[in-house]
Amino acid sequence: MRSGWISPLGPEVEAFETALAMTTGRQHAIALSSGTAALHMGLKALGVMSGQEVIVPTLTFGATAFAVTYLRPTPTFIDVEDVSWNSDPKLLEELLDARAKAGGLPAAVISVDLFGRTCDVHAIQSICAKYGVPLLSDSAEALGATYGSMPAGSQGEAAVLSFNGNKIITTSGGGALVTDDQELASRVRKWSNQSREPFPWYQHEDIGFNYRMSNLLAALGRVQLARLEEIVMRRRAIHDRYAAAFADIAGVSVLGDPPWGQWNGWLTTTRFDATVHPGMPTKVREHLESIDIESRPVWKPMHQQPVFRSSESVLTGVADSIYEEGLCLPSGQAMTEADIDRVIDASLRIIT
Repeated sequence: MRSGWISPLGPEVEAFETALAMTTGRQHAIALSSGTAALHMGLKALGVMSGQEVIVPTLTFGATAFAVTYLRPTPTFIDVEDVSWNSDPKLLEELLDARAKAGGLPAAVISVDLFGRTCDVHAIQSICAKYGVPLLSDSAEALGATYGSMPAGSQGEAAVLSFNGNKIITTSGGGALVTDDQELASRVRKWSNQSREPFPWYQHEDIGFNYRMSNLLAALGRVQLARLEEIVMRRRAIHDRYAAAFADIAGVSVLGDPPWGQWNGWLTTTRFDATVHPGMPTKVREHLESIDIESRPVWKPMHQQPVFRSSESVLTGVADSIYEEGLCLPSGQAMTEADIDRVIDASLRIIT
């Protein structure tokens, strides 16, 4: 603030972008006003147009699917696997194979790294490459997670990050697109800066968007990013407390690392087997709410959302079961041990 660089663009934005590119193992990063803006720009840069099809996992936050509609293609939702709750590679391959045989492959596939866990990156990238369909990775929730030794955000033609107030690091609001494709990065950077051409006057040859991140918020992001490892460790420690507390209760599980990598601890999710604990997520959530503790259901699947009632879905029932049985517990790194004990004790009072 003392520097006077408050408005969009400036040295802090450039430094934040450099740090984001290094963190995600990418060549380029463009800091934007939100993760949703990054999804929009990523799809536009991949050439997605009206009337085309984009494949989206049904278990995700609405922004993943909303951004598809901005360009007026048609979202098709696929179900998720039961390990990481991300896109089911088998379903994806079956769908792309069917589309190829019918002579109409989708314009893009969006993968999601849900609740801080990467999807089965190798399988999904291989399938997309096999059919020549570009992959946009929604890693909004997964900064700091890994797939093997690969950081979240390193997969696909481009990947999206979010720095909303509830994310693993925050700029209060903000996002980024990361990629290794210089031409794609240049297009996104231009479009997000109102498509301004390099003239002394304002000249525009494309429709532009006001999606730039401000220098002030980028400065906040740089400070947060420097603490990423510390934040991940604390959030994983909170998860471990919950996992230990519920470990001996039949029909209760706390999702941890997927077999292919390490999650970032962003949001601890508990699952209650409906055959053992029918209605338990709601019972626990309502009891916690009654004593001023916030918890939430997992994301309601997109195929259940009224706004997408006419969209095609390829389902196995996994996402529906996760929505019925899942609950997100308080996970912020500012929680004290006493805070965690309070959530555990209140939950156990209902569960047991």
